[in-house]
Amino acid sequence: MSGATPRALAVMGRRAWEMQFDDARVARLRSLAAVPAEPWVPDLDSADAADLAATEVLLTGWGAPVLDAAALERMPRLRAVLHCAGSVRGFVTDALWERGVEVSTSADLNAEPVAEFTLAAIIMAGKKAPFLAADARTSRTDWSYRHARGRLSNSGLTIGLVGFSRVGRRVAALLRQLHDPTVLVSDPYADPDEVRAAGASLVDLAEVLPRLDVLSIHAPDLPSTRHMIGAEQLAALPDHATVINTARGALVDTAALEAECVSGRLHAVLDVTDPEPLPADSPLYDLPNVMLTPHVAGSLDTEARRMTDGALQELQRLARGEPLARPVRRDELDRSA
Repeated sequence: MSGATPRALAVMGRRAWEMQFDDARVARLRSLAAVPAEPWVPDLDSADAADLAATEVLLTGWGAPVLDAAALERMPRLRAVLHCAGSVRGFVTDALWERGVEVSTSADLNAEPVAEFTLAAIIMAGKKAPFLAADARTSRTDWSYRHARGRLSNSGLTIGLVGFSRVGRRVAALLRQLHDPTVLVSDPYADPDEVRAAGASLVDLAEVLPRLDVLSIHAPDLPSTRHMIGAEQLAALPDHATVINTARGALVDTAALEAECVSGRLHAVLDVTDPEPLPADSPLYDLPNVMLTPHVAGSLDTEARRMTDGALQELQRLARGEPLARPVRRDELDRSA
């Protein structure tokens, strides 16, 4: 596309558009590409047929339509899809790859707030703060409950990261801020040298679990990873260990986790669950050793705009004839989120 201003269109849900494209970012979009008078549509049926036929670059986000053969027939000049969010698995199809359309994602940028949230969760789990705060609601006469949840310390923590993903490797780097941490990574696809460079050690999952103070999950949601943390894995964790899940709920067997948490043996910080949200009668809602948040670790509100900036940077690269900085490869989708 070098030498000519690309024709672009944004298609995503209304909430995503309003959250991610403020006036400054709409202005930047207009400066980088030729766009219709209204540069955004919530779906392809809302777009003018002539605009679709001219579109070379599609900016997508949460709520984007599936780009199947029928959709692509309406965009014969499409050359690139720049995703202003994380995973593209939900809307990218074989038809898109077969057309040779380039795909870029801002998943790396979405990983940043998740890693920050995870670091905070690990630090709070080290002191058992969320769980002691819940205990305080019923134990109002003294602080004897403070000693019932195991060690209260962030010095010398042993932390297991399941998945050396975009998030996992950032968490490993952030954990260097703690005093004398031991960071153990379980990921069959991780490069041992990259793990070592992050200050961690690559260890088989079965070997990791009995050693942990905190288990933090960062694997992709694939058929092969469903319930990868089940009854056997949870039983292998030491008493008072904390399970943190900011990845996908299906990675953990909910029934098995409920049993361990109801017993009081384990703690959990869950930003994602399976199903999501949990049924109203789930015991996890009422347990003081469980902290539930409504899937807030990822980019929300103003955080999401850094993903927009990433997509706009990719648009600028295309306009200059430069390769994409954050490309998605077809063969990578089999083992990534």
